[in-house]
Amino acid sequence: MMASVMQILDSVDPLQTEIARWKRQGHTVGLVPTMGDLHEGHLSLVRQAREKADRLVVSLFVNPLQFGPGEDFDRYPRRLDADSSLLGKERVDILFVPGNDAIYPQGTQAVRQVSAGDLASILCGVGRPGHFDGVATVVKRLFEIVQPDLAVFGQKDYQQLLVIRRLVAGAGLEVDILGGPTFREADGLAMSTRNRYLNAKERAVAPQLYAELQAAKALMQAGGLTHEQIVERSIDNLTAVGFRPVYFELRRATNLSVPGETDRDLVLLTAAYLGETRLIDNLLFSL
Repeated sequence: MMASVMQILDSVDPLQTEIARWKRQGHTVGLVPTMGDLHEGHLSLVRQAREKADRLVVSLFVNPLQFGPGEDFDRYPRRLDADSSLLGKERVDILFVPGNDAIYPQGTQAVRQVSAGDLASILCGVGRPGHFDGVATVVKRLFEIVQPDLAVFGQKDYQQLLVIRRLVAGAGLEVDILGGPTFREADGLAMSTRNRYLNAKERAVAPQLYAELQAAKALMQAGGLTHEQIVERSIDNLTAVGFRPVYFELRRATNLSVPGETDRDLVLLTAAYLGETRLIDNLLFSL
């Protein structure tokens, strides 16, 4: 049986007409929201969704609401031809490439934003006020449009993944949220669109971010030092090789609160600037 040709749609009505047809046929629908400039990490999410759902929609929308003043919205890469070529090989049924008018019919200034709650004010949310509200707003809107049975998000953006899970639970949405493992380059650097901003010298240093997460995890599992001492050591190590750490913290994996002595399921999370590029990473583990 020949694979169907991927449709590329930029408006809501034809997308919903096709999805309604699928649902009348009893098919489940998966969604992978992206901002484009796809790499192997994105494609791993697409493949995960493809395994779980009968039909698959991938959205490509650079969401202005999740970029703050001075951030890289204007220079964020837009590579529709390259992205559609990659997705066409992954048995995607529809690539949804809406403009602002399709997502925010009343305009971005008039849209009533969804609150991401207390998760929006910690870690990445401290230096990026409004970011997670923007994420929650666009994801809820995409869920309203696509009505997916499941959606897949990468664990590299772990705080975002928890924001979306809480959004779904709080709004009573019947969408199964799946987390896709972080894909890494051979040297350990988490795959990210923003890696292309690194110059050659910075790119050589960048894998130290994940290496420091691994080292901190090993020290915590070994015992002997307090978690606070290990975190301080990690921040010093990253600073010494050229990073400007925004945070390096240990949190509960379930809700990102500060762990107590008896907590065992944990996550180390970090954000740091290398030159002008902001990198994030995390590492889940158990004690």
